[in-house]
Amino acid sequence: MTSFLLLLLRHRMGRSGIIIITLFISAAIFAPFLGTVNPSESGEYENILRPPTLRFWLGTDDFARDIWSQVIYGSRISLTIGLLAAFITVFTGSFIGLISGFYGGFIGELLMKITDFFMMLPELPLMIILAAVMGPGIWNIILVVSLVSWPTTARVVRSQVLSLKERPFVEASRCIGAGNFLLMFGEILPNVLPLMFAQAILMVTAAIYAESILSFLGLGDPTSISWGTMLHFAFESGVMARALWWVIPPIACIVTLIVSFTFLGTAITDVMKPEYREEGL
Repeated sequence: MTSFLLLLLRHRMGRSGIIIITLFISAAIFAPFLGTVNPSESGEYENILRPPTLRFWLGTDDFARDIWSQVIYGSRISLTIGLLAAFITVFTGSFIGLISGFYGGFIGELLMKITDFFMMLPELPLMIILAAVMGPGIWNIILVVSLVSWPTTARVVRSQVLSLKERPFVEASRCIGAGNFLLMFGEILPNVLPLMFAQAILMVTAAIYAESILSFLGLGDPTSISWGTMLHFAFESGVMARALWWVIPPIACIVTLIVSFTFLGTAITDVMKPEYREEGL
C-alpha cells in the first residue's frame, strides 16, 4: 500500500489531483474559520448584487448573501454527495460483479441481464425523472445517482473476477478446502480492491457532475447551498449575464474538482499497470 501511494505521488497528474482535492476537503472541513458567514442569511438591502470588495471577497447575490461563504459551504454538499454516491455505487456494483463473475451460470446471467437493462437506459433523463418523482433532498440525489451509476462498476468488476478465479492461487486455495465465501472475499476481493478504488474516483466525478445538473434544474435541495443550487438561483434571478461574480466561482469549483478527480483516477489507472510499477521501482 505504501509503495502504491508513493508511485501515486510521483505521478504528475496524481500529485496534482491529490493536492487540489485536499484543498477542497480542507476548505469544507474548516469552512467556519475561513472568513465565512451563514451562507443562507440574507444581508442588507444596499449590499444586494454587490461586486467583489474587501468585505465581500466574491460579491453578493440578489439577497445580499455572501458568495464566498456559499462557495466554501457549498463544497461540503458537493463533496458529501460525490463521496457517498461513489461509495454506494461501487459497493453495489462490486458486489453484483463479484457474485456474477464468481458463480456464473444462471445467477451470473440473471445479474448481467439486470445490469444490461440499466446500462441501456439514458442516465441523465432517468436521473431527472427519478429526482422529480422522489422530490428534492440530498439523500434523494445520492440515491438517484447511485441507482443509475452502478452497472458500469458491476461490468468492470465482473470481467476482473472472471480472470482472477482461474488463477493458480485461487485454484490452490480451493484444493486445500477453501469455501466459496473465503475464495470470494479472502482471495479474489483483495485483488479487485485497486480496481474498485479507481472506479470510486471516477464515480465521484460523475456524482458531482450529476448533482450540479440536478440542482441547476431545480431538483436539488433548496434549503442546502451547493454549487448547483447557486447556479440555479443565479439563473432564476435573471442577472447571470451582469453578475458574473455570482456565476463564475461555482462553475470554476465544479470544473476544478471534477478535473482533479479525473487526474487522480487516471493516475491510479496508470499506477495499476505492471509496466508502470516496474519503471517506478
